[in-house]
Amino acid sequence: MKPLWGIDMGGTKIEGVILRDKDDPEVLTRLRVPTEKEGGYEHIIGQIGKLVDLMHRESGLQPGIIGMGHPGALDPQTQTMKNSNTTVVNGMPFKRDLEAALGIPFVLANDANCFAVAEANMGAVKTHMPDARIVFGVIMGTGVGGGIVIDGKVWNGRQGIGGEWGHSYLDDSGGVCYCGKTGCVETLLCGPATERYYAGINGVRRPLPEIVQRYDAGDPAAVETLDRLMHFFGKGMSNVINILDPDVIVLGGGVGNMNLLYSAGVEKVKKFVFNLRLDTVFLRPELGDSAGVFGAAYLVA
Repeated sequence: MKPLWGIDMGGTKIEGVILRDKDDPEVLTRLRVPTEKEGGYEHIIGQIGKLVDLMHRESGLQPGIIGMGHPGALDPQTQTMKNSNTTVVNGMPFKRDLEAALGIPFVLANDANCFAVAEANMGAVKTHMPDARIVFGVIMGTGVGGGIVIDGKVWNGRQGIGGEWGHSYLDDSGGVCYCGKTGCVETLLCGPATERYYAGINGVRRPLPEIVQRYDAGDPAAVETLDRLMHFFGKGMSNVINILDPDVIVLGGGVGNMNLLYSAGVEKVKKFVFNLRLDTVFLRPELGDSAGVFGAAYLVA
């Protein structure tokens, strides 16, 4: 038995898990503490230390190394954090400071990468396509992100932004993104952007699940909104496939739950991909909210 320790840091909670082994991922311990990011950078590190201590006391195990998922990215050149919505960690040597404070080595990856590696090793890909070598994990929710897994391991890239298709250019009609650029994939495919587009047509802001219901009922504004979403989903995904050509794409996040993506959305991908047919397999995720912390554990498998 070689237990895998993983921690998933979110904006409101920090969750930890110990899995028995990479080949037998039984959950031995699973605990969480609040992030309390309003307490500042050092307080967050303290909360992580508190969680590790609780996990040690409950399991009787001592970590040799810990995998950690987080929003944003660790810049490989400067070893500082960037692009995190937990803004107090941006610009900080988060990995170095964690290791100094806890006396334990860490392996870090962003939350989309953790989603992808979990679904590859424990979830949908493991179930339906265990021989897949390249997996692209998609998060489409409040924002849009992605992660690349090759032979079961995360590919972070030279700049730590591997898989970040949410901030590749798609179309100017998306407007200005929070990152400062215009027309990012995220400005067209995230949930809030879809809700804003619908409201712009009929003047009423509705949540995405209601827009989907109204689409099924034939509401013209909902039909226009989701047809547009499928169109840009097809364009955005075809760009990923043309460059990476993954065996499998797993669609996660609130927007990724839409049945329409697996029918009309995939048909749009077929239209735009640089091939006579589409061999890429699209799968629904199987691990739900557990994907982040399980994927963090598999960073050290």
